[in-house]
Amino acid sequence: MKKMNIDRPVYLKKLFSFKDKHLIKIVTGVRRCGKSTLLELYREELAKQGVSPIQMQSINLEDPFYRDLMDWPSLYDYINARLAPDKINYIFIDEIQNIKDFQKAVDGLFIKKNVDLYLTGSNSRMQSGEWATLLSGRFIEIHMFPLSFKEYVSAYRKPAALDKKYADYLTYSSFPQMIQFMQEDTDASEMKVISRHYLEGIYNTIVLKDVMENRKIRETGRLEKVIQFMASVIGSEISIKKISDTMTSDGIKMLPLTVESYLDAFRSSNILYRADRFDVKGRKILKTLNKYYLVDMGLRRFLLGDRNEDSGHVLENIVYLELLRRGYKVYTGKVAEKEVDFVAEGANGTEYYQVAESVRGEETLKRELHSLKAIHDHNPKFILTRDYESGISHSGIKQLNVLEWLLS
Repeated sequence: MKKMNIDRPVYLKKLFSFKDKHLIKIVTGVRRCGKSTLLELYREELAKQGVSPIQMQSINLEDPFYRDLMDWPSLYDYINARLAPDKINYIFIDEIQNIKDFQKAVDGLFIKKNVDLYLTGSNSRMQSGEWATLLSGRFIEIHMFPLSFKEYVSAYRKPAALDKKYADYLTYSSFPQMIQFMQEDTDASEMKVISRHYLEGIYNTIVLKDVMENRKIRETGRLEKVIQFMASVIGSEISIKKISDTMTSDGIKMLPLTVESYLDAFRSSNILYRADRFDVKGRKILKTLNKYYLVDMGLRRFLLGDRNEDSGHVLENIVYLELLRRGYKVYTGKVAEKEVDFVAEGANGTEYYQVAESVRGEETLKRELHSLKAIHDHNPKFILTRDYESGISHSGIKQLNVLEWLLS
C-alpha cells in the first residue's frame, strides 16, 4: 500500500511563518498524529522553493538506522559534519526527547547562524514547561492533533454523503493512517478489525511506554481503569475526588493524589485534554469541576466498545478539539447558575458556544439559548447542532450546522 501524504495546510502555514526565524521549531502532539509526515511535506515544499537536498538533514531517532546517534555528542557531530557551508541548513530531528541531555546538541546547533532547526516530540516526559526550561525559551511550539474533520474529508476518496464521512470519522478514528486504510476496498466489518488493531497499537505505546515507563507507574490495571472512566465521562463536569470515589466504589482504592498524577500523565502524553471552568461575569478561572476531552473518538470506542455512545458529548468533544486547532484558549463557561459549553478566547476576542445534537424541540432550543442570553457582552454567540437548518439568528445568537462549521 503506497503511503498517502495528507495535506495539513494549517500546520504548514505555521511552519512557514517561522521559517528562517532564529527560533527552534518544536512540533508536539500525540503519537501518530502526523508530525513526521508534516515535516516531510514541509521539506517537499522547501525543495519546490529551491532548497537543495544538501541543505536538508532529516533524522528519526526511532529509526534503528540512527542507533549510533543515541547520545548528544554523536548526534551533534553527525549533523555538524554534514552542514553545507555558506548556506542555510534545515535540520529535522524526530523524537528528540529519546536522547538524554538532547538540549546540549540542540544548543550547539542553534548558535550556528546557518542552521534552521525543527524538532518533534510526543511522549509524556516532555511538557511545554520542560521544553522552556531545557531550551531557555528560545523555541516556538506548534501543537498538532490528528486529522480535523475538514482534513479527513479532503482525504476521503470514496463517494459518500457527508453524514457517512462523519460517522466513519467517529468510528474508525481521526488518526491519519486510518483514512489510508479507508481508501482500500475494505468492508465495514474488516475496517472495524483494522481500526481496533491499529488503535490498540497506539494505546499500548502511549499507556505502556510513554506513561508507565516514563512515569514509573507499575500497576497497569489501575491506570487503564482511570483512562476508561475518563473516556466515559467526556464533556461532564467532574472533580478529582469524584473520580477517586468512583474508583474506590468499584473496588479499586485510589487516593485523589494518585488520580491527579495519572491524569497529569495522560494530559502530558496528549491523549487527554482538560477544559477549566471560567466565570464569565467574574472573568476568572474556577478551580473546581473541570471537563475532560479525549484526543480521538475512535480511541474512545476502542476503550469503551460500542456502549456509551453518548452522541451529544461526542459532538462536544469534536467541537472542543476543533476550537483548539483554530488557536483558541478554550474554557467551559459559568454564568451565575447557568453553564455555557465553551468560552473560546482568541486573537480577535472571545466567542461563546453551545453544542447540541438538535434544537428542533422548543424546550431544547429554549434551554440552549438561555445560557447564552445570560451573557450580556457583545461577543459572538453560537449554537452548533446536527440540524440541517443553518444561519438562523435567535436575537443575534447564530445557529449553525456543525458539519458546515467544521468544514468552514
